[in-house]
Amino acid sequence: MIGLEDFVADNYSKIGNEVLSPGASLGNGLTPEAARELGLPVGTAVAASLIDAHAGGLGVIGADVTGHGLICEGQPVTSRLAVICGTSSCHMAISKDPIFVPGVWGPYFSAMVPGFWLNEGGQSVTGKLIDHVVQGHAAFPELQAKATARCQSVYAYLNSHLDLIKKAQPVGFLTVDLHVWPDFHGNRSPLADLTLKGMVTGLTLSQDLDDLAILYLATVQAIAFGTRFIIEAMEAAGHSISTLFLCGGLSKNPLFVQMHADITGMPVVLSQEVESVLVGAALLGACASGDFASVQEAMTRMSKVGKVMFPRHEDKKYYDKKYQVFRKLVEHQKEYSAIMNGD
Repeated sequence: MIGLEDFVADNYSKIGNEVLSPGASLGNGLTPEAARELGLPVGTAVAASLIDAHAGGLGVIGADVTGHGLICEGQPVTSRLAVICGTSSCHMAISKDPIFVPGVWGPYFSAMVPGFWLNEGGQSVTGKLIDHVVQGHAAFPELQAKATARCQSVYAYLNSHLDLIKKAQPVGFLTVDLHVWPDFHGNRSPLADLTLKGMVTGLTLSQDLDDLAILYLATVQAIAFGTRFIIEAMEAAGHSISTLFLCGGLSKNPLFVQMHADITGMPVVLSQEVESVLVGAALLGACASGDFASVQEAMTRMSKVGKVMFPRHEDKKYYDKKYQVFRKLVEHQKEYSAIMNGD
């Protein structure tokens, strides 16, 4: 349909027609030349690889959760959603049968876990958005100076500052009048609309550190609401998800993790090994070398639970209201566009 029929010629010879599962052993391992350049023995096993986010998903999703009080302990691995969150975020859901989710990529067979279909949701900017909002605020130089004086990252400082100003209420309630739609770089999932823009409602004349901290919190919450939106689309299409498994740079931020638990209403599992993408790659190597009989066995043996964060169910009503506002924001934005683009 798009003029690439030469790829199909000669049984796909131009792009290759032998499909191997992740972790399959390739050839006879390292060639003498490659072994010499890498400083490794000739014949060292080489695995069919994965892209970074898929390796991250593989590194977390199969962990043995026994004894952590998690609902997914008695459920199939398909009840788990791996969220790889850094500059942008990817949401990896697997299923036994193909599920087509509007606005979510896939289903792809054996693309992450061999034998399972993969759906991949995503948010175009997450960590990058938090940086953008924080660094663009008038109080950022003051924040930087205070964080440096305390030998803290700006985000650790902001998290402790929020604890300071929240008084008796839960920290999330500080944004009762401030709402963010996070698509500053368009929407990847579940709306698949690159024309969408970011929105903030509830601004005042304040430019102090309190104002920056609350805007930072509202942005983190907006990203978590985006994850909830993606999960709802996946579940409406046939997925059944009960537990989030987070990895990547943003999973090191306890506020980001707790907001994902509170806003989705699901427990969040963090890996013992923070660099889950590397665990996924090592796992594939361990399969190729014959240390494990299957990727599933390697996942259970090599992925370890580090920490579990449970949602504060007593805050559910508040976040349900904020989610209603979140969904209204994009409806309103589309109405504004229709007005401006109309006759």
